[in-house]
Amino acid sequence: MKALFLTRVGESEIREVEKPEVGEGEVLLEVSKVGFCGGDLNSFKGMFPLQEYPNILGHEVGGTIVAKGKNVPEQVKIGTKGTVYPYLACGKCKACKKNRPNSCRENKTMGVRRPGAMTRYISLPWQDVFTSEKLNHRELALAEPLTVGFHAVDRGRVTSEDVVAVIGCGIVGLGAVASAVNRGARVIAVDLDPSKLEIAKQIGVAKTINPKEENLHEALQSFTFGDGPDVIIEAVGSPETYRAAVEGVAFTGRVVCIGYAKTDIAFNTSLFVQKEIEILGSRNCVGRKDFPEVIDYLESRKFPVEAVISKTISLEEGPETLKKWAQDASGIIKIMIDFEK
Repeated sequence: MKALFLTRVGESEIREVEKPEVGEGEVLLEVSKVGFCGGDLNSFKGMFPLQEYPNILGHEVGGTIVAKGKNVPEQVKIGTKGTVYPYLACGKCKACKKNRPNSCRENKTMGVRRPGAMTRYISLPWQDVFTSEKLNHRELALAEPLTVGFHAVDRGRVTSEDVVAVIGCGIVGLGAVASAVNRGARVIAVDLDPSKLEIAKQIGVAKTINPKEENLHEALQSFTFGDGPDVIIEAVGSPETYRAAVEGVAFTGRVVCIGYAKTDIAFNTSLFVQKEIEILGSRNCVGRKDFPEVIDYLESRKFPVEAVISKTISLEEGPETLKKWAQDASGIIKIMIDFEK
């Protein structure tokens, strides 16, 4: 069977691989849809330090269980559609011992530090497949990136009493927007792309801000009567947006960091002290909590699924699509491979 490999920085290709065997406690998933992650783009451009080459890309999956090995529970049914928890924790490090495997020191994400899902069949532990009888494969392939945003909102302890600003409305940022809106918070969406802000409006934000059109800090202050948002979620990863989050958040507020900054960032650290703010990292998701929550949310039909899928391609189009995406990422939220094409 064919698979899309990231072979080295700036290069990818289709290669032949063996169809996997199904081991004890595993299921065989026939992959239907796989989304490209923003991390895939950064890895292609050589900007993601954790990426290992060569590797099969892909961890945003919608597929169907077509076989199962020994000692898989009866409730795991062949023919059921599902998505994949793509993280592998060591179980031994400090984070794992604290029951926070999403922050495992030796974490191995599919497509990053172990083979991914941009191929027709993958085998994996049955516990890593989350199923739904209501969602189609396209919807299921969106679940994983949305879980990252949902986890960030959980890290920020967002409640209905909060004003929340999400800086960056890619698919992960939109996941944070969706989760915060779903919790009853008043949400401000911030992005330079008007089309992404329109999607945030469909989700239910109270305000959108385009920093190209108005001063971000002043707009945040104006909306919150001079206080600043209770929580700001940074989902871009640039020095400017990280500083904007620290400067804009309310006194005693929380800043949640998702984006990987590509360079060192200088802060006015007096703001940390004067505001007594909390700065929280947010990595991956907590599978047993976030996946069921996201699947339930998607099943509610509140999320504009079709609006975020920018392009659907065949596996064979993958290498050329990656190259063009690296040259111009404007207007792209989610590119998805469809194995039925």
